[in-house]
Amino acid sequence: MPIVRLTLQEGYEDALRVRLAERLTDAVRATIAAPLEAITIVIDEVKPSSYMRGRAARRPGAALASPSDTVRAFLVAMEARDLAGARSLLAPSFRMTFPGGAEFTALEELVAWGGKRYRFVRKTYEGFDECFGEQAMVVYCFGTLSGEWPDGRPFEGVRFIDRFTVDEGKLVDQRVWNDLDAVAARQNATAG
Repeated sequence: MPIVRLTLQEGYEDALRVRLAERLTDAVRATIAAPLEAITIVIDEVKPSSYMRGRAARRPGAALASPSDTVRAFLVAMEARDLAGARSLLAPSFRMTFPGGAEFTALEELVAWGGKRYRFVRKTYEGFDECFGEQAMVVYCFGTLSGEWPDGRPFEGVRFIDRFTVDEGKLVDQRVWNDLDAVAARQNATAG
């Protein structure tokens, strides 16, 4: 029955403390063969005046948004073609890799490339999974795509997986896998 104790300075929101406790629980579950109900997380808090390191009072680190929330906000902005909003979530070195090895560093490049493949595309999400990397978080989102081909024919139910690296609240990269080309080939074969 593992018990993990964590000490934080006062001032963090309840939602952040809950998220932290859930992540600590997940870390224990991934490391020790302990049933979920046997894992206990205790968060103690101290007043800022009761915390000092190196003879100096320290301020607590800023709370980061959930990596999944950051990814979702980016995808919503991209679907709405709010490129400025989407860009605000990107690290300076952001890179995107799409099926067929298409790589982009600018959102405008992606929009121009996508415009040749479809009129529009929408995502229906089945889930978001977060993984801890050595230096950053990895978020996978998956589900299906729907939209219209350039000639106006609709498509739907196209599987996709996006993998994002999120570091310090910013998106570092996006890697995309989907069945769009396979669905297009099937639809073109049956239409011809």
